[in-house]
Amino acid sequence: MAELGQQHNPDEWRLFIDSSKQSLKAVLIHIRNKKTSVPLAHSLYTKECYETMAYLLQTIKYEKYGWNICGDLKVISILLGMQKGFTKYCCFLCEWDSRDRKKHYVVREWPIRKSLVPGQKSVSNKPLVKTEKILLPPLHIKLGLMKNFVKAMNKDSEGFMYLRGKFPKTSDSKIKEGIFIGPEKLCSMTILMKN
Repeated sequence: MAELGQQHNPDEWRLFIDSSKQSLKAVLIHIRNKKTSVPLAHSLYTKECYETMAYLLQTIKYEKYGWNICGDLKVISILLGMQKGFTKYCCFLCEWDSRDRKKHYVVREWPIRKSLVPGQKSVSNKPLVKTEKILLPPLHIKLGLMKNFVKAMNKDSEGFMYLRGKFPKTSDSKIKEGIFIGPEKLCSMTILMKN
């Protein structure tokens, strides 16, 4: 921060972690976007797993600074020690039972998850961060809702045809499934959702 001519107050920054099958990135983002983002870590061909996240947090001295963390739900579940894949209790906020199909769309309030204890309710490792330090990513949530919305739309409706016109290079099968991939589509979807 000193080299960039900035003072560092951990309360003014968020740690954004993004990973894929090929890379892992960690960036500090200013909460008011008035200061330049600061890349902290980037690694190619790093396995997306609990051990890698633990090493990353140790290397950037997360314990010392305690930034709030933003990332997609997959990264957050790894940071909180949750099991990957289709698990019975996949939410870190509540005890929603993903396999109790009779209660889906009927029960609207599930019990709040009180702890993340390894070996209980789909938790496989000790959490690397506190749940109160996690910020859910609004763009990922909006895109997930949009995907479900598009999948539920009547494919012959005027609204669906409007969307089809906005993404002319996307195949019919991807549009029908609500799959919008790529940076140009993310920007377009964000603008459409605002309108």
